[in-house]
Amino acid sequence: MRLVRLAQQPSRVAEDVRAALASLGRGSNIVGGVALVGASPVEGRPVEAVVVMPKGVLIVIGVDLPDPALKLEAPLGGPWKADGWPLVHGDTSINPATDALSLSAACTHKIADVAPGAGPIGTIIAVGPYVETVDQPAADLAGSVRVLYPTATTMLAATVSLATASRPRSVQQARDLIAALAPDAPPMPEEMLLGEGFSAFSDDEPTVIRENPLVAIAPTVPVQHPGKVKRPAKPAVPPAKPAQAPLPQPPPQAVAAKPVPPVRQAPPPAAPAESPPKAPHQSKTVKWLPVAAIGLLIVLLVAAISVASGGDDTASTQTPPPPTPATSSPPPSSSAVENIQFTSRASAADQKCASHAYGDVQSSLQRTSCSAVKRASFASSIDGRAAAVTIAVVDFPDAAQASAFKATADTPGGGGILDLATETNQWQGDVPVFEGAAYQSGLDGKSVRLVQVVWVPGPSTPDDPGLVRGAKAALELPVNG
Repeated sequence: MRLVRLAQQPSRVAEDVRAALASLGRGSNIVGGVALVGASPVEGRPVEAVVVMPKGVLIVIGVDLPDPALKLEAPLGGPWKADGWPLVHGDTSINPATDALSLSAACTHKIADVAPGAGPIGTIIAVGPYVETVDQPAADLAGSVRVLYPTATTMLAATVSLATASRPRSVQQARDLIAALAPDAPPMPEEMLLGEGFSAFSDDEPTVIRENPLVAIAPTVPVQHPGKVKRPAKPAVPPAKPAQAPLPQPPPQAVAAKPVPPVRQAPPPAAPAESPPKAPHQSKTVKWLPVAAIGLLIVLLVAAISVASGGDDTASTQTPPPPTPATSSPPPSSSAVENIQFTSRASAADQKCASHAYGDVQSSLQRTSCSAVKRASFASSIDGRAAAVTIAVVDFPDAAQASAFKATADTPGGGGILDLATETNQWQGDVPVFEGAAYQSGLDGKSVRLVQVVWVPGPSTPDDPGLVRGAKAALELPVNG
């Protein structure tokens, strides 16, 4: 996240907003984008920041409270309470965020006008001077507005949940949007915007087709060998005695295809098979001839297939076989708990532990580096409802470090590990939002496993019985990087 300071921010909580955005670091390892601090999308009405991200736009507006609070109840459409006391803002406002929501709506219309198709546009209402816990109704959390006290953890969670476009915007689209929202902003080099996660080309300029058009036909190249297609015919070999095979009566035209010697009853004159009409009195022999003929034809056909298959098998021993699904370590069809189904969406492993974490968990990994981190994402079905599962297994040099890390991760609001499929755009359909997820963790010697499960689509709650059961089941899933 790169900050561009344009003007003095209007609220007291503005400094906290700027510090929270700065804590996200530069580059796209955590959250990429450009934060226009003090921008004025609507003339004469500056906001704390407009954050142009690869997959969305965030409008950050500060709201100053009279005093610090331990708990703030902040419904968007109702009165607010700080530590149980109602907060009044003006004579006509329902709550202190009424004016901020009006400004947000005006900014949203302006962004939609200057950049049609800009992607999701979210709003963050940053409250201060200090609030330990902000309580929003579940219906509000399902929308595009978040009320929070700006910290690195809360700001990261909001940006991840609100910027959810399926594809990142291009460098040129980012430049056009920044120029429209902040004409005074300095020009930004392409290398910097690429480092913040913007793509080199827009959707109508796919780089793959431009660089090498032949790649477009790649999916038609690998085909299955014809010999392999016929191999399942082997088990269809009939019994050796054609007269005993329980075959149906074939049509008459299939009988005279080839002369076949009689099997069990031969007529006194050894007449060829193509002249049965001249011996109508031999009804029993003629009745068995079709069975014998079809049996022999099947035997010859299977023998030909076996020869072809045998040659194909010999060739296959001389060349490496094509990759099979077993090389990608498919997940088990069901877990050990209540037979919940899990389908793999992504898996990977590396040693860049801190770059995949956020909040206090990231700080812990920066102080004590891990040996490796394996991450996996699964789609699941719990009680007939779609769910998403994200798992991280963090390995440490010794058990003491692993135990200390687990204690940090188990602390409510202490951060966690980012979901792999969300980072790599490998979810199919709705992208899950791991806000209000059911959480489970496990310690196995030097390894710590962190599990989060949410409904798709949400909202989700940490104590949802179905999600809790799914999280416990995911503790048993194998994770292969």
